[in-house]
Amino acid sequence: MKALVVGAGFGGIAAALRLRAKGYEVLLIDRCAMLGGRAQVFERNGFRHDAGPTVITAPFLFEELFSLFGEKMADHIQLVPLTPWYRFHFSDNTTFDYGGTLDETLAEIARIEPRDCDGYRKLLAQSKKIFDVGFTELSAMPFHRFMTMVKQIPRLLGLRSYETVWQLVSRHLSSPKLRQAFSIQPLLVGGNPFDTTSIYGLIHYLERAYGVHFAMGGTAAITKALGQLMARQGVEVRLNTTVTQIEVEGGVAKGVVLTDGSFVAADVVVSNADPAHLYGAMVKPANQTRAARLKLASASFSMGLFVLYFGTTRVYPEVAHHTIWMGDRYRELLDDIFHGKMLSEDFSLYLHRPTATDPSFAPAGCDSFYVLCPVPNLQGVVDWVKEAPRLQSRIVAALDRTILPGLAECITSDFFMTPEDFQNDYLSKHGAGFSVAPLFRQSAWFRFHNRAEGIKNLYLVGAGTHPGAGVPGVLCSAKVVDALVPAVRLHAVATSGNKL
Repeated sequence: MKALVVGAGFGGIAAALRLRAKGYEVLLIDRCAMLGGRAQVFERNGFRHDAGPTVITAPFLFEELFSLFGEKMADHIQLVPLTPWYRFHFSDNTTFDYGGTLDETLAEIARIEPRDCDGYRKLLAQSKKIFDVGFTELSAMPFHRFMTMVKQIPRLLGLRSYETVWQLVSRHLSSPKLRQAFSIQPLLVGGNPFDTTSIYGLIHYLERAYGVHFAMGGTAAITKALGQLMARQGVEVRLNTTVTQIEVEGGVAKGVVLTDGSFVAADVVVSNADPAHLYGAMVKPANQTRAARLKLASASFSMGLFVLYFGTTRVYPEVAHHTIWMGDRYRELLDDIFHGKMLSEDFSLYLHRPTATDPSFAPAGCDSFYVLCPVPNLQGVVDWVKEAPRLQSRIVAALDRTILPGLAECITSDFFMTPEDFQNDYLSKHGAGFSVAPLFRQSAWFRFHNRAEGIKNLYLVGAGTHPGAGVPGVLCSAKVVDALVPAVRLHAVATSGNKL
């Protein structure tokens, strides 16, 4: 029995390994030159940059993939816990270090607003309640049946999942700065804290329970180790290969068509492509259900990303591994990005300095940086040929006058990606950074199903499917598919006569 996985992001890799463990002959296809999907690696003049995820939480989800084959992740990947997890830099040049022990976090909170210490404890307790249901019980549960969703509604209402993350945080914290710091998590998975369901408040407990980690060698070290694991287990990988169509006959996925027109047959097809691209371009309208078409037509998408990569000819030892650089505006800026679809003159930034932990990312005496700036997706009218260089100049100037003094003089080997690159390189609908947005009306059953709507033997993993974006989310989506796809012997009985 043959399984074909389209897309080698973390979701696709995890699905390939899980299907191999179930006895399938597995072929993994990706259009990029390297494994990892958006977790590519860029190198310029001795500087190395992780292009995609830089924050690793819930490392046990990676450990599970190695344990499927009796191996230990620690033998192949070195994860280092970080402290602080994030340093917040506010527009008045004050800072807040988040992470480490609970006492360390409370001490930082007390430095800003002592009265919020008790509120944080309560926020964390509520986060654990959400985590126990939303992550532990539901993240790997299939939600393609409506009654599954209906049965969970009382529990979700009890957890106040109708609230937004901002409302959840504001119920427990009074300081404007702390409210910002503890509500930014949805932005890491493509959501506006003022719109995203409070289910994503579980991230607070997830980080507290398992910490925030960095893989020595970067995210690329993880994809390399997973690639070697696939090679050891006989998973075939084809890179630089683009799938243009899912071949469907009689409502059953039979394989895929490549750009050169060739057909690759399979008994099971798993798509790690953006679901909006899958249903919009890879599945013929005649093979789509009305539900899938409506879901696609009504979808709200995550924001776009402007990502600036650069090196410096000096070292900034005082800059943390992860910095959240907050601008003057918060809610108003997010409203411009998500609702107005307009590029504002101001911004907030996520700054990654991997050389704080792993000096191999840059030549001696230098630093490597990655700056992520949330921007409108391509549903907004932005001339990125004109605006991208202007935005880069504004970002460099802002960092120069704050946490990276002298940056304008020591920056080197710089380049950037815009939402247009996300659309062209990753086939992301509207150039969205994280597929569909994490709204309540686009969660669980309302999100694109892991078992394709109306097409047998086609399954979906990745950011746009249940449970959602982020590394833990896409790894869990592969666990959902694992629960849905029968083992080879069972599948062979159900489809007798269908042989390779």
